[in-house]
Amino acid sequence: MIHRATPLLLLLALLLASPLFADATTKSTTPNEPQVQSSTNPAQGGSAMKSAIIGLLIAISVLSLTFIIERGLALRKNKVIPPDLSEAQRILQQTNDIDTLRTYCQHYPSPYANLLTCAIDHRHLPRQENADSLQTRARHEVSKLERGLVVLEIVTGIAPLLGLVGTIFGLITLFQSMGVPGADTSHFSEGISIALYATLLGLAVAIPSLTAWSFYTKRIETLAVEMETGCDEFLRSHYHRQD
Repeated sequence: MIHRATPLLLLLALLLASPLFADATTKSTTPNEPQVQSSTNPAQGGSAMKSAIIGLLIAISVLSLTFIIERGLALRKNKVIPPDLSEAQRILQQTNDIDTLRTYCQHYPSPYANLLTCAIDHRHLPRQENADSLQTRARHEVSKLERGLVVLEIVTGIAPLLGLVGTIFGLITLFQSMGVPGADTSHFSEGISIALYATLLGLAVAIPSLTAWSFYTKRIETLAVEMETGCDEFLRSHYHRQD
């Protein structure tokens, strides 16, 4: 999914690099300007770029944190597979209990309840056809569980690259200051601070996003297996009694 973010990355790179091009154009068109004026440009450009990069990374971190919290709440086991519904399925295994089990599914809305309802609605079909329709529904439910994970995956790829852009620009600011005679030492520290802040913030955003993405992906796989097992038990129990 990360390759889908390539156009966005190119756009961000162009936007972030635009102050560089503007600064280079100014220097090329005004070669006779005093050295004192050009010596102030690196610090001013560096501060603007530092604010832009850090602002973008903070916005991305807020977005990532939002999806981490939202998916953490949505992927709780008792929200996906309610324990009371599982217990009701274990008890209500007779054919005349189907309507009661359907009532439980309506009372505990969840992905697992949707799968059981699908199996109940198609119980008049042969077992293989019911299993096929249940599998299609299961893919839909798993897709809803994975909602938002692609955002964490993209953030994991974008944040370090934004940090790298900040690092490169910080080095450019540093070397520009070194090339100016009599430059203030604060210009050197400005370039170094941009590089360090951008790198640190990029990694600080990417690492939690990657951790959450890996954890939630594994949790969805585990929940999908448990739901598949429960639905298979329902099918075996129901069609065994029909046979």
